[in-house]
Amino acid sequence: QVQLVESGGGLVQAGGSLRLSCASSTASFRHMAWFRQAPGKEREFVAAIRWSGGSTYYTDSVKGRFIISKENAKNTVYLEMKNLAPEDTAIYYCAASSRGILSTIRNQQAYDYWGQGTQVTVAS
Repeated sequence: QVQLVESGGGLVQAGGSLRLSCASSTASFRHMAWFRQAPGKEREFVAAIRWSGGSTYYTDSVKGRFIISKENAKNTVYLEMKNLAPEDTAIYYCAASSRGILSTIRNQQAYDYWGQGTQVTVAS
């Protein structure tokens, strides 16, 4: 079975930082991404990376604060989050796509594998 395992979530004060990790059981994915779901809100796109070439994509609210990156040898994707705010509180999910259609890289329906999620809580 394909597995995506997230780690690195926790409780942090406003203005602080966290780094999330997503370890994959395979290196064959074309796109990998982070989505999040806050209490009372729909799940939303956060960031994505193309495995070949490493181009990155972000939602406007995290640009300049979050960085998505990958480590090929470990089949792992990271999300470095800085200057966190209470509005960033959510369950963060790692997702992977085997299709690699660039025009859909921000869309949930483009991803066919998902992790269980890791909780990020930002205190004011």
